[in-house]
Amino acid sequence: MLQISIIVPLYNEAESLPELCAWIDKVMIENQFSYEMIFINDGSKDESWEVLQNLKSKYNSIKAISFARNYGKSAALHEGFLLAQGSVVITMDADLQDSPDEIPELYKMITEEGFDLVSGWKQKRFDPISKTIPTKLYNAATRKISGVYLHDFNCGLKAYQLKVVKTLKLYGEMHRYIPVQAKWNGYTKIGEKVVQHQSRKYGVTKFGLERFLYGFLDLLSITFVQTYGKRPMHLFGSLGILSFLSGSIIAFWLIIEKLYNISQNLKYRNVTDNPMFYLALVAIILGVQLFLAGFIGELLVTNSDKTTQYQIKEEIS
Repeated sequence: MLQISIIVPLYNEAESLPELCAWIDKVMIENQFSYEMIFINDGSKDESWEVLQNLKSKYNSIKAISFARNYGKSAALHEGFLLAQGSVVITMDADLQDSPDEIPELYKMITEEGFDLVSGWKQKRFDPISKTIPTKLYNAATRKISGVYLHDFNCGLKAYQLKVVKTLKLYGEMHRYIPVQAKWNGYTKIGEKVVQHQSRKYGVTKFGLERFLYGFLDLLSITFVQTYGKRPMHLFGSLGILSFLSGSIIAFWLIIEKLYNISQNLKYRNVTDNPMFYLALVAIILGVQLFLAGFIGELLVTNSDKTTQYQIKEEIS
């Protein structure tokens, strides 16, 4: 069995690929690792795919697939994890900001120290303040919500046991929450290693500020899915019962109040003339709908087995 699978998502990184492959190969040979390099071309518009085809003749360890269009980093990692065969899986970015020299220590932490997952921490970053401050806020919010205490959730340089990556389901921007998914899947020994962050040598960043908004929304989504994804009735049923009972109690109270006033010859008005009756009616109807939504959710969970598929244009094996 291979010792290491290195997964590299890329988008318009033609200039950095020769240097990255040479660097990885040098580290692997020096440490006598058996390995494979898996490149996922995420719909690049430059010559990235042609460069990979040329590099294959020099590095037999290269495997690659090319998407028909740009799907995003989560999709690329998803496909890379499916292909991985090494006992330890390493992910890293293609822009040379992640150092392959970190791989031997990451491998040791997985194989000798028994970690399920080790995430890199770029303690000293070469990013503008417009990126570092939102990143700190994002990491703090993720720690608070998830209970996973890492400094840098979005660091591309990570190491995993093979069995961990086979349990991950990535879509949208979920690659940011791989440690959170791993914890909720039962892999709780999650470590962190300070890694070197290098300034970008070629090209420009592919991410804008909108990624922080999308990332926060995906955090809410993954929290909901992991908490109630297998038991939606627990959420919708509880809310439905609460709403139905609240509306019923208000309606019952209005009827009792009217009957009491009639029996005491007091002034009264029809229940339907009271605005509270319509609020109660809305609550009852909403409660029924939420309860039905819970039932429908349970049926979908029970009968669906949907897998994510991406259109692959070409492959190198």
